[in-house]
Amino acid sequence: MRAINLSRNFLVLGFALSAVFLLFVACGSDEKESESEATAPASMPAPDVSVPEAPMVSNTIVDVAVADGRFGTLVTALQAAELDSVLSGEGEFTVFAPTDEAFAKLPEGTLDSLLADVPALKDVLLYHVVSGTVLAADVVALDSAATLQGQEVSISVMGESVMVDESNVVITDIAASNGVIHVVDAVLLPEAPMVSNTIVDVAVADGRFGTLVTALQAAELDSVLSGEGEFTVFAPTDEAFAKLPEGTLDSLLADVPALKDVLLYHVVSGTVLAADVVALDSAATLQGQEVSISVMGESVMVDESNVVITDIAASNGVIHVVDAVLLPVNIFERFK
Repeated sequence: MRAINLSRNFLVLGFALSAVFLLFVACGSDEKESESEATAPASMPAPDVSVPEAPMVSNTIVDVAVADGRFGTLVTALQAAELDSVLSGEGEFTVFAPTDEAFAKLPEGTLDSLLADVPALKDVLLYHVVSGTVLAADVVALDSAATLQGQEVSISVMGESVMVDESNVVITDIAASNGVIHVVDAVLLPEAPMVSNTIVDVAVADGRFGTLVTALQAAELDSVLSGEGEFTVFAPTDEAFAKLPEGTLDSLLADVPALKDVLLYHVVSGTVLAADVVALDSAATLQGQEVSISVMGESVMVDESNVVITDIAASNGVIHVVDAVLLPVNIFERFK
């Protein structure tokens, strides 16, 4: 029995030792694997093979004009008028673009004058621009086109030639991202705005006829001399009115019928230039009486006043400047 027990004990001990050995081997293997993982070199990241996007290239009408090289003066003018930002912005535009040679055809001093007058420069530049993209195929079907300046350019086609106003279209359909350019060989000039230039306008602008203008307004004759018809006015200066006896002007301003008589005595119907005046000895006035005219050498007198300046033109007549107020007989008797 004892021998059998010893055999069992040895057998159990053998199994235990085998288990310990196997456990030791397993732990050693785990440590080696950990060391191997710790010392293994890190994997390299994959190289970036993506292609960068190409930068956006601006291709507006101004960009095209700058890059072309034939429109230096136009670009300078657009910048001076602060319109380069407009034609570089959103929207679609058609530009009839004058070349540098076209600008060089302008009369001497014109370009410098425009660059010094920004409102006028803007007018001229905007007269070259039409809203929308109007290609050559569309242009030839038109007889005019409204510009951003407000006026219309005329368009005429003769065979294969196209004219915009008086300029020839020499190159068409230069594309831009915000419209199109057609090249013209002359600068387009809008019509000058109508400026009122009646006898009253001239008198106001001159500065020497303040009292006369005040008197015309008081007598409600300013509308007459600003209206249709042609008139010749012998216009007294402020100094001429100042020569009247003291109180005379105030009395006239307070007596509108008498004031009208005096003022109309200075006005002759029609445009009578100096060359015609010297051939007369009198002239009928709108007041009804006649003024006497006398010539001595180069001096001309109307009644007792000297004509000191002649032929100041107005749209509805002419002004001759006199150095004394003319008084018709009935008024003269009152204030002599």
